[in-house]
Amino acid sequence: MSPQIVGSPAVPGAATEPAPTPVTVPAATDGEALAAAAKAAPATTAATTVTGTTAATTAAGGTAAAAAAPGPSAQVTAAKSGAAKALGTKAAGVTAAGTKAAGARTAAATSALTSALTNPALTTVVAAKTPVAKAVVAKPAADPAATVAGAAATVTTALPGVPQALSARARTLAGAVRRRCADLARIESPSGDAPRLDALAEELAAGFRSTGATARREPGPAGDHLVLEWEGRDESLPHLLIVGHHDTVWPVGTLTDWPVTEQDGRLTGPGVVDMKGGLAILEGALALLADLGERPHRTVRLVVVSDEEVGSPDGRLLVERQLRGAAAVLGLEPPHPDGRLKTARRGSTRVRLTVTGREAHAGNDAQDGVSAVDELVDQLVLVRDLAGQPGTELNAGRISGGSRANVIAGRAEAELGLRFATVEAQRRTLDNLARLTALRPGARVRTEVLSSRPAWPERTGNPLLRHVRSLAAVLGQHLDGAPAGGAGDTNLPGSRGLPTLDGFGAVGAGAHARHEYIRLDQIAPRIALLAALLAVPLPRLRDRAEG
Repeated sequence: MSPQIVGSPAVPGAATEPAPTPVTVPAATDGEALAAAAKAAPATTAATTVTGTTAATTAAGGTAAAAAAPGPSAQVTAAKSGAAKALGTKAAGVTAAGTKAAGARTAAATSALTSALTNPALTTVVAAKTPVAKAVVAKPAADPAATVAGAAATVTTALPGVPQALSARARTLAGAVRRRCADLARIESPSGDAPRLDALAEELAAGFRSTGATARREPGPAGDHLVLEWEGRDESLPHLLIVGHHDTVWPVGTLTDWPVTEQDGRLTGPGVVDMKGGLAILEGALALLADLGERPHRTVRLVVVSDEEVGSPDGRLLVERQLRGAAAVLGLEPPHPDGRLKTARRGSTRVRLTVTGREAHAGNDAQDGVSAVDELVDQLVLVRDLAGQPGTELNAGRISGGSRANVIAGRAEAELGLRFATVEAQRRTLDNLARLTALRPGARVRTEVLSSRPAWPERTGNPLLRHVRSLAAVLGQHLDGAPAGGAGDTNLPGSRGLPTLDGFGAVGAGAHARHEYIRLDQIAPRIALLAALLAVPLPRLRDRAEG
């Protein structure tokens, strides 16, 4: 359990919200309770009014309680929290040789983090000394300043002292999160390497448990997946689902000539941005809430799959099982390089094209052979024409075949990566690939779909993005969203119309490239944003007709 604010027990069901309006003032759906933000002496009752521009608190007994600026009314027992362990204890991992990862966190790092979390200037938050009556949400405000003010009131109600305390705490945690990311990156975890993926899964589970999570391992054919859950303040609400992965595209041994390095405000290394940085930032956000004595507003469920980089052929099933009843889905992939979130993704499919021919001596009996390599080359020309349809892109990622120069090749294959702007383009192209036939007598062509993710189209209006944008503004951040070219596990909920946003991971660039890096100055803002998003009630994200 997360530590609680000393002497300030929460008041369950203290405040409710009316049906939301179309404005960007975040309002909970269907009578969801706001966080019990005011911790009370039993004798008095306070009423909080939120207009488009102001939030005023009055007490029935003539007592005023301010809940917007830090003050001495309550102390958080941050030093006693298990959250410090999440980012301050040693990291257990394996190197290519199977030994513990180099660069594991040190006792000095633990001491520095604990000191930061227990700094009196940062651990004091305001807790109103009266229960909160129903919040009143005013009519829509027309200007952006009013929108931010309304969001600020909601955030301050849910987390007293926000945004000042939240942003300050995030800055104190940024160094520990940076080191955590580096430690995770030093645990090499290529797709398909089950022992290394399992070692990293155990390390991740230990870190998240220290922030209050329950964790279980889900066996997978190429490495275990993880399912973690944090109890919310209101367990009656649908859960918030977060999806991530701990496999990378980098083979074992990459660290030998490309070690994790910090320079010029960047942390570089295999997997730092895709997506070990995102996992570390989420751990930091949950540690921050735990040390504030807070829990997420609703149950938070995190699924970390071990096979995302190869299309989640097994992990997809696990993600899909968690979609039922989810209020919204967040992805920990890196955002766009400029920090924008990802509001839609193209569909993607991996296809293996296998050609079988007939071997023969290339000099003496060439007429008896059927070259699988020649057939594959001709098929790829045809495939490129088929994939040249609107809304479809093709990458021939890997080709292999044949054995020797003096042997007619009996087998050849290619692995193709296809991207689709629409579901219709995806269906049309895959249908065409399934109908491929051999051009040469005696050759055979087989098309096999290895993994597939449906296109996630842009959602008109996007109330989830509006909500996140308002929270960011309260924290002094400018944030927006845009569609992305790559695919990921958020394609699954996004394609089904679930409120979905991706890109909550580390800000940086170069995923799958040797210049992969994260920006160190953007770690603290991401920690604060995620912490606020988890703690603050969600607005209504779907019409009742949508379910």
